[in-house]
Amino acid sequence: MFRSSKIPIAAAVTCGPGLRIFPWESDMPDIGSFHPQLVHFVVGFGLIGVAFRLISFTGRLPWTSPAATSLLVLAALASVAAAQAGDDAHEVAEQIPGVRQAVQDHEDLGEDTRDLFLVVGALELLALILRKRARVERGLLIASGIVGVVAAYFLYEAGEHGGRLVYSYAGGVGTRTGDTADVHRLLVAGLYQEAEVMRNIDRPEEAARLTDELARQLPGDPGVTFLVIESILRDRHDAAGALAAIAKLPPPPADDPRRAIHTGLLQSEALIALGRSDSARAVLMALQQRFPDSRRLTAAIGELK
Repeated sequence: MFRSSKIPIAAAVTCGPGLRIFPWESDMPDIGSFHPQLVHFVVGFGLIGVAFRLISFTGRLPWTSPAATSLLVLAALASVAAAQAGDDAHEVAEQIPGVRQAVQDHEDLGEDTRDLFLVVGALELLALILRKRARVERGLLIASGIVGVVAAYFLYEAGEHGGRLVYSYAGGVGTRTGDTADVHRLLVAGLYQEAEVMRNIDRPEEAARLTDELARQLPGDPGVTFLVIESILRDRHDAAGALAAIAKLPPPPADDPRRAIHTGLLQSEALIALGRSDSARAVLMALQQRFPDSRRLTAAIGELK
């Protein structure tokens, strides 16, 4: 496996998944930021190419054979670039605590996929060179189809592990570009999601603490301000404090009915918590006159009745 920012640029001798022998390498720029784009070329070229190769064996669509050759050779080339991009990108993700094994599994599968598609591409080119020897060509194409099916399976597994790395471990999310704003957005997203989880498992104190930290990260953000008020009301069970915070909010813009409705719903919820259901109903009825089509207001009034 590669562990440097080098990419093979010569013919590679590959003897199956996991075994790699490259005669020489050349220094290349870091292409880790292009990994997501390059992977999709492998998926597109590889899966369609394998499908066309299998269809070509039926003899009913002759054009699928040369199309398969073109696509599978392109898939082999794209897989080399994608594997190298993944190798360039893995160091940032691997630094996240607890993610190293997930990164390694994805990288191993990606490199195995690359090796298999290189074998497929070599078989396709050999069949093209030896096309005048029909039996040899046929055997090479059958071998390409078989190895192609295996390569497609490894491609699926590499993609599945890559998705798990991104969506379960946040590997690369917010960190791939190295931009401080992206990293900050990752922190904000993590605080918000963790607060929601803590609230759902009945740990309101922790949800409140995380929401307070979110407010420190995004001071003055209108959306976070509403989250803080919700936390005061639902996590700290301080309805009076929530009403006081709502009273300090600036009037919602005339062109932003959602904010006005959200503010009214929070206010009515706090009033209900204080035992002032009539006042809550008055707030909701006034809002419904302004926004008669709001389903949220209709539902809230229905619950009060």
